[in-house]
Amino acid sequence: MMQNPYIPAPVEIVKIITEVDTKDIKTFRFRFLKPADREAFSYLPGQFAELSIFGRGESPIGIASSPTDPDYIEFTVQKAGVVTTELHNLEEGEVMGVRGPLGNSWPLDYLKGKNVVLVGGGFAFTTIRSLIKYMLDERHRSDYGKITAVYGARNPGLLLYRDELKEWEQRDDIEMFVTVDKGDENWQGREGFVPTVCQEVAPDSDNAVALICGPPVMIRFTLPVFYELGFSKENIYTSLEMRMKCGIGKCGRCNVGSKYVCKDGPVFSLAELEQLTPEY
Repeated sequence: MMQNPYIPAPVEIVKIITEVDTKDIKTFRFRFLKPADREAFSYLPGQFAELSIFGRGESPIGIASSPTDPDYIEFTVQKAGVVTTELHNLEEGEVMGVRGPLGNSWPLDYLKGKNVVLVGGGFAFTTIRSLIKYMLDERHRSDYGKITAVYGARNPGLLLYRDELKEWEQRDDIEMFVTVDKGDENWQGREGFVPTVCQEVAPDSDNAVALICGPPVMIRFTLPVFYELGFSKENIYTSLEMRMKCGIGKCGRCNVGSKYVCKDGPVFSLAELEQLTPEY
């Protein structure tokens, strides 16, 4: 039986990880209290869910974990408003709600047999992290060709998932380029803005699809790089996560032209977005 989309499933917080030096971004690992709710929560990378704090409200957040890890789900949350601040004040062992999964996913079927280029900036790297974990899983890695990933943050203290980044940089089945706008005295890695790094590593557009997710200003300056590299608008995808609202197309606040981002997205190709009003 399909779960009521209006009712959040109860989950227990089993782990909290403070991701950045400013302590305003944390990853929350949840365990469903009811096995039936866990079975019903079947998701793919790129989807999102509503995180519910009882008596306070709910907030749409992209899923940061991968369905290849079936025992839990993870969300990386920046403290920004009433709900997210309340969530940051919770502790391991407390119970809250999750409603979803919602929206569409990264185009996994379309990516099969193709080379994949992943570009993420700042906090928006969360759902790209989900996709990387999914594609690198031994059950799925052979479905995809060369994987190239570029991830940037303003400074080293704002990089997410640092242990995983180090692991991916050492693997031979993914090319991982981590950059910061400006390093500190301890930073020994790459410095430079994401668009510049994309120019430097120059991923081949032949049989390739680019997935770009980050702050609007990063996307605006990164897209011309990929046009120059020969990527068509049909082979560039992005996520309009900033437009997500109720998740089921009822409040109307996510509407862009003929599309509801919560239901038809949040993932769109640039060719699809070109058919919409420019307000996105």
